[in-house]
Amino acid sequence: MQKFSLTLAAASMMIVAATTTQAADGRDYISIVGSSTVYPFSTTVAEQFGKTTKFKTPKIESTGTGGGMKLFCAGAGVDTPDIANASRRMKKTEMEACQKNGVTEVVEVKVGFDGIVLANSKKAEQMKLSRKDVFLALAKQVPDPMGSSSVPPSNALVPNPYKTWKDVNASLPNIKIEVLGPPPTSGTRDAFVELVMDGGCEAFDSIKALKKSDEKQFKAVCQTLREDGAYIEAGENDNLIVQKLETNPKSLGIFGFSFLDQNADKIQGSLVDGQAPTFENIASGKYVVSRPLFIYVKKAHVGVIPGLSEYLGEFTNERAWGETGYLAEKGLIPSPKDERQSIAAQTKALKTVVIE
Repeated sequence: MQKFSLTLAAASMMIVAATTTQAADGRDYISIVGSSTVYPFSTTVAEQFGKTTKFKTPKIESTGTGGGMKLFCAGAGVDTPDIANASRRMKKTEMEACQKNGVTEVVEVKVGFDGIVLANSKKAEQMKLSRKDVFLALAKQVPDPMGSSSVPPSNALVPNPYKTWKDVNASLPNIKIEVLGPPPTSGTRDAFVELVMDGGCEAFDSIKALKKSDEKQFKAVCQTLREDGAYIEAGENDNLIVQKLETNPKSLGIFGFSFLDQNADKIQGSLVDGQAPTFENIASGKYVVSRPLFIYVKKAHVGVIPGLSEYLGEFTNERAWGETGYLAEKGLIPSPKDERQSIAAQTKALKTVVIE
């Protein structure tokens, strides 16, 4: 055990030394990749940081959470990112990839909360959906509508036959199902299928029973989206989805609350299970489609890449992520005050995370 500890310590020293040498050779700015949902918050902090400190404004790339994690965990050093934005928590497999590639110490910072919205143009009727409606509209396979709709046999699944929202629910508009959403690499997609599609699945007792008897099959049924054009992968650019909703009022889009908040003059959020996606409803938990947001930091880069520690200090300052901070104005839902204080202290101490 002692020999292993010494070897690990030596390896860590080599990584730090290599990072220091590379930083001296060139990079004098913070490199950030990852979630398109966290992107506007990180960018706002970066702009403020660039204006108020001696350090250069960080460079941020919107790659999606999954893509960002791959880049982040590829290794340590100036040719790899310092921070990964994430609209879900890092997966165990991603942490294992990090450790395999020498990123042995990672600091996790939960920066607040966000809601996932289904929105459409204000030129169209506001949608009032249940998670069951959304599951039936977007799942690749659904309970056979010719059978019992409330308790279908577990094997009575058929390729999705629904063409319009009215087919799904007679109270909904008679318009074609067309939803623009994120690709599989997106943390928003991960959270959407878990929070919305899984919830809709559980409206059917036989599918809900799979969660205990065969969780893998449950996820396959609930989280596999249809591929016949009703769900359209629109990339990692949420602003592009907003623009497409303007040009096609019959479409719906899936993205983070901040994009709805910043475009409230053009688009409107759908009610989900009777609740509107508002700041207050997300903060109180009434709006069920909400999730935490994170940034992940390479501890070995702190003190090596100029301004990294100071950037974290700006992000976790009350003037930024507090209830009246400038990120709340951008649509970030703040964590409770005592939790913010705890996270800020842990971030300052560079407490590393264990993903199990």
